[in-house]
Amino acid sequence: MDKNVALLLAPGFEEAEAIITLDILSRLGIRVTTLACQPHREVTSYHHVKVIADELLGANGESLYDAVIVPGGPDGSKNLAASAAVIDFIRRHDEAGRLICPICSAAARVLAPHGLLRGRRYVSSGTSSKGVSDGVYVKAPVIKDGNLLTGQDLGAAFDFAFAIAFSLTGEGESVTEQAEHISHPLNMDFAKV
Repeated sequence: MDKNVALLLAPGFEEAEAIITLDILSRLGIRVTTLACQPHREVTSYHHVKVIADELLGANGESLYDAVIVPGGPDGSKNLAASAAVIDFIRRHDEAGRLICPICSAAARVLAPHGLLRGRRYVSSGTSSKGVSDGVYVKAPVIKDGNLLTGQDLGAAFDFAFAIAFSLTGEGESVTEQAEHISHPLNMDFAKV
């Protein structure tokens, strides 16, 4: 059961949201491919950390992954939302029923302006959901509605990552063991919604 996810990185991405998610998924045997959403692989994060992405989105635009992870960050969200290639990539995965996973401001600032929430329930950080009419905001750390799985903010990054892993693998025991290994109390409430 090999699972492969795309983690989108644009200038200004929230590095902790991206790296925590990458770390948890990798520990659980899910292959994470970081895709730079710009012309070169070196991407500078929200706090000016330089990261070398595995590949360029431009070279993988036609690939189909099991999930697409969309980290937040004020500039990261803005840069992702402004990219037609990013929006087309997310839309194609959504239409294929693949898991779409924005965290923090990404649901409200990347998906919503392009009609990608489609009336589904979502969470988003702070006040970023104000004025969003495309989806239904829910106050929770993580929520899953169909193939849309959203995380509220950096504080929910562990639950977000574990929820993605569980949704992709269905292996609750492995997910719980990994959560206990890193001393994180696992909140699986997302699975009940």
